[in-house]
Amino acid sequence: MGFNSDTIAAISTANGAGGIGVIRISGNDSFKIADRIFRSISGKKLSDMKGYTAAYGSVYDKENTKLDKAIATVFRKPHSYTGEDVVEISCHGGMYITKQVLRAVINSGASPAKAGEFTQRAFLNGKMDLSEAEAVMDIISAKGKTEARAALACMDGQISREIFRINDILVNCAAHLSAWADYPEEDIPEVNSDNLRNDLVSVKNMIEALLKNYDAGMVIKKGIDTIIAGKPNVGKSTLMNRLAGYEKSIVTDIPGTTRDIIEETVILGDVTLNLSDTAGLRDTDNLVEKIGVEKARQKLKTSGLVLAVFDSTQELDSEDLNLISVIKDCPSVAIVNKTDGENKLDIQYLNSQITNVVSISAKNGDGIETLIKSIEKITGTADFDPSVATLANERQRDCAVKALEAVNDAISAIDMGFTLDAATVSIEDAVQNILEITGERASEVVVHKVFSRFCVGK
Repeated sequence: MGFNSDTIAAISTANGAGGIGVIRISGNDSFKIADRIFRSISGKKLSDMKGYTAAYGSVYDKENTKLDKAIATVFRKPHSYTGEDVVEISCHGGMYITKQVLRAVINSGASPAKAGEFTQRAFLNGKMDLSEAEAVMDIISAKGKTEARAALACMDGQISREIFRINDILVNCAAHLSAWADYPEEDIPEVNSDNLRNDLVSVKNMIEALLKNYDAGMVIKKGIDTIIAGKPNVGKSTLMNRLAGYEKSIVTDIPGTTRDIIEETVILGDVTLNLSDTAGLRDTDNLVEKIGVEKARQKLKTSGLVLAVFDSTQELDSEDLNLISVIKDCPSVAIVNKTDGENKLDIQYLNSQITNVVSISAKNGDGIETLIKSIEKITGTADFDPSVATLANERQRDCAVKALEAVNDAISAIDMGFTLDAATVSIEDAVQNILEITGERASEVVVHKVFSRFCVGK
């Protein structure tokens, strides 16, 4: 992978009005370019300043027109985010002003940074590996505390350390096999198949633990598609509004009020639910309502979680029983609603059919905390530890799956009595795939794809 020596610049703060706007400049000519537009109050040039120091002054364009007062911060290579010489100009955060300062920087010799180019340079300069770089965007996009903690752990090298542990075992296995096979005249201990198998099983368990943690991590990171289902007037829309925190769905006493699917993303505890409030499940002659009911039934087949709502003030009828039969073998919570009224529902039967049953009053909020705990249990997020090594995305997961397949092939070769050469090939394949997670064996195409997801300025 070649290194681009051009000096680049971009606005590194959010695109909008704010108290401060930061324009980052990175590359060999950062100080020279910044000195062309920035004049410190002290008269000292940025190129003469030490790293981790700042100067107060003003920014000028090429016509020598003052654009704004600003603070310029100097970072000298390799002790900067990108590993290059970096200047960050902090001006007032209006959209017009920050864009004018950026234009002045570009007119003075910098090239506009591409999406993710600052972080890509940090990767190419060895400031972080690929998994740590991907964690940067995860921190920026984090929607909750647990997601942010998991991303920070990844950026701090938690996943990298686990990958290196796995890789060390695999490399030691491969090295011993190669040395024993290639140098028979040397006094190298013969490879013990049982010891080799034990090492590979240890690696297998480590990779499987990463993959198991990935599913819960993705629920926290991306959320889970969730449908609120039930017959008309059981309180689906009231529950939707309770979870959303405001009146998203129309609530009336008239059955069939909700005709179409109403969607909202809500965060319950550490779980993000991509909620859909659907039309009440019933047979109807109303054409518009019928379309809504059919949409609801289709949504039931594709959702990752079903919140099935039942009215505790009514006995279970054929529509309720049909819903129970549909959801009892899929991730679901049976919600017995309207507990503030007289109970007529056979809760004992419901418990015999559905594993997770929660009683609530969507109207006044009773039982919502219990519902959240039940959802966390079903989605696997209740015991999720954001501080442990967690695969961050499908690219990393795919690498881990391929590495696991290769390790399983090596174990099978040993168990079937093949020559150890067959195991060696599979172990080397596992090393190749596991190191692609951190980028040590990643192709230029993979690296480009990773950083193309980034925002400009990061």
